[in-house]
Amino acid sequence: MSADDDKDKNSAVPDVELALLRFQYENASRLGLSSSSVQEQIMAKINEHSMGPLYEEYCNKHAWMMDSGALEAMEAKNKARVEELEKRLADAELSEGESEVREALLATALHFASIGDQARAETAFRKTAEKTVGLGQRLDIVFALIRIGFVHDDKDLIVRNIEKGRSMLEEGASDWDRKNKLKVYEAVYNLTVRQFDKAAQLLLDTLSTFTSYELFSYQGFIFYAVISSMISLDRPALKAKIIDAPEVLSVINDVPHLSSFLNSFYNTEYKQFFVDLAAISDRVKLDWILGTHIRYWCREMRIRAYAQLLESYRSVQLSSMAEEFGVSEEFIDQELSRFISTGRLHCKIDKVAGIVETNRPDTRNAQYQSTIKHGDLLLNRVQKLSRVINL
Repeated sequence: MSADDDKDKNSAVPDVELALLRFQYENASRLGLSSSSVQEQIMAKINEHSMGPLYEEYCNKHAWMMDSGALEAMEAKNKARVEELEKRLADAELSEGESEVREALLATALHFASIGDQARAETAFRKTAEKTVGLGQRLDIVFALIRIGFVHDDKDLIVRNIEKGRSMLEEGASDWDRKNKLKVYEAVYNLTVRQFDKAAQLLLDTLSTFTSYELFSYQGFIFYAVISSMISLDRPALKAKIIDAPEVLSVINDVPHLSSFLNSFYNTEYKQFFVDLAAISDRVKLDWILGTHIRYWCREMRIRAYAQLLESYRSVQLSSMAEEFGVSEEFIDQELSRFISTGRLHCKIDKVAGIVETNRPDTRNAQYQSTIKHGDLLLNRVQKLSRVINL
């Protein structure tokens, strides 16, 4: 089996769509979904792949009514498959070479991963790695373990294998495909833990080299790149790296509302921006990668829009600002008051005059004071050092 065939076979396991279904089931009431409908979709996956271990895990975790007959049928099928794989491994160890032994171990690992048996899959992949010489194939094992982490929401497993992948690449690998793939996997992890800045940079690094279709489509990749960049980049960077990027322009219109959302924000069309923000939020909240952070992300986007408008004025009528965003004065007053009190917006509201006055922090003076402070510290250290030298 060639390295490329090995990679293709590996990348389809486990089915990452289970991460989406798990998230939607566990948050069904908050998302306004039918938990029974999502459960049916999970069961369709379980039955398709005879995922007995995952079925048992979900029955125990979510108090599902267990179909013992269905579980026994899945267990019997999996037992037969494991016996077949064990025989294949024994034959390979007895009469074949190291490559065949490794292929037998990999087949076993992929089987356990495909049926949702996390513990046995991890053990089998570790044994496979011990028999693997090629750096690229060892990285494919790392990617499989990260995907298992995504499906089972095991962040410790994800982090350990991202770090392992990084250390492997530091050995001097010139496999740019896998190097960029690791960036995408790391970006997904960063999105799940609300590290939007890091995620945006990693995704932008791979705009023209994306190949991680086992995680999501290219349209989905662009969606995550745009969403993370809008909350992270300043206007010039957003224009250069997203709005004018050929890779983004080629598919952004295939993602509902995304082009309008991005351009209305950049072009300061705030009424349309709020309309698109609501539409995009409906997608974000259902997403297994971003859904947990929907309130944070939506709040941060509103703050960025308010700050962007206020940067252009010394003061602005509260009524004008409300009209600009297509909301009531009461709403904009409450929003600004909340963000001002937490230090997120640098302005104040004059309720009598009905205006919002900006009071931007004096960054130049702050930099000057910081330079003076650090200069004093440096001088003190130099004086201490001179006294030591003189002694």
